[in-house]
Amino acid sequence: MPAILFVRITSGLDAQEFERRLLERRPRFRDVPGLLQKVYGRDSATGDVCGIYFFESREALDAFRETELARTIPAAYEAVEVRREVYEVLYSLRPDRGPFAESGHPADTTA
Repeated sequence: MPAILFVRITSGLDAQEFERRLLERRPRFRDVPGLLQKVYGRDSATGDVCGIYFFESREALDAFRETELARTIPAAYEAVEVRREVYEVLYSLRPDRGPFAESGHPADTTA
């Protein structure tokens, strides 16, 4: 079953330095097995940054969490606070689009 990892980071870094580090590390995420997509976001009110990860399965997500790349996220961004949430995918609004379009997940066929 596909899974989503949501990570929100509060950091003392200024926005430019935070973004520089995001861009520096971004290519490494392309090689993560089972990671279909990652979306980066920023809360304009707080400056907090999030990563929303779309995995082909919970097993792929769990394997990622054990990697050096995942374990170094807080240190890489000098995180003051990190919030992680894991969700299983229930349904897609548009099953023909997005990271799970070709997953064959049964929930994708529900309108």
